[in-house]
Amino acid sequence: MTHRHRSSAGFTLIEAIMVIVITGIVAGMVAVFITKPVQGYVDSVRRAELTDAADVALRRMTRDVRLALPNSLRTVTNGFEFIMTKSGGRYRADGDGSSSAGNFLSFTDTGDLTFDVLGPMPTMAANDYIVVYNLGSAPANAYDCSATPPGCNIARITSFPSTNTVQLAGTSNVFAAQTPPLPSPDARFQVVDRNEQVVRYTCDGTSLTRATLCSLGPTGCTANSAILAGGGTTKASCPTIDYTSAAVGRNGLLYISLTLTDPSGEAVTLFQQIHVDNAP
Repeated sequence: MTHRHRSSAGFTLIEAIMVIVITGIVAGMVAVFITKPVQGYVDSVRRAELTDAADVALRRMTRDVRLALPNSLRTVTNGFEFIMTKSGGRYRADGDGSSSAGNFLSFTDTGDLTFDVLGPMPTMAANDYIVVYNLGSAPANAYDCSATPPGCNIARITSFPSTNTVQLAGTSNVFAAQTPPLPSPDARFQVVDRNEQVVRYTCDGTSLTRATLCSLGPTGCTANSAILAGGGTTKASCPTIDYTSAAVGRNGLLYISLTLTDPSGEAVTLFQQIHVDNAP
């Protein structure tokens, strides 16, 4: 009688092939069930990244707008701009009962270029600007000192002769040259940093950009810009940029919607309403 024997090597090879085939079938079946969850996770991560980028940009914008000089925010092509303040304080006024004991800010003497600050000295340095009672129209428009009627409500600081005394630039007190003079009812002033005079946000369909401009005067100022969102493969657009200067009394409202779109076509839109304090 003749007996046939299978080699162990041949048997192992057949088993291995069967295992591979069965594993492939099982993997194909499992893939059908896990593809959608994995794709959903990837989509969620992408949307979360877009939402986070848009939220950070809007938060930065909101923080800046809340430091805007009253009545200075205005819309421009594809965006808006405003004069940025960094601090503020009170000047010694001729009607506060202490004028005989100090140097008040004159609104009548064009040759008087110094005044005392009441209370703690606000943060300010040489070549910064002070603004008094900005109304957004002549002669109290910090953007334009050449308008009619004559005068201006913004002056550059040159030095500090004493601890609480401020020296104004030039040979004429611009506040005294106003027609009519417009002192602050509360004897208050705002300080504008020489390096961040005018802040402009533009959203052109490609990127959201924040730029600082030297619109008030070139002395000591360095203009620059930075992209806050978009600008690469991700695109930024702002379908809505609208501003109501007097929504409620002296309070304005800035409306902004920001849309970020990635290369896959995924888009996220966030809407923000920003309160603007226009009480000078």
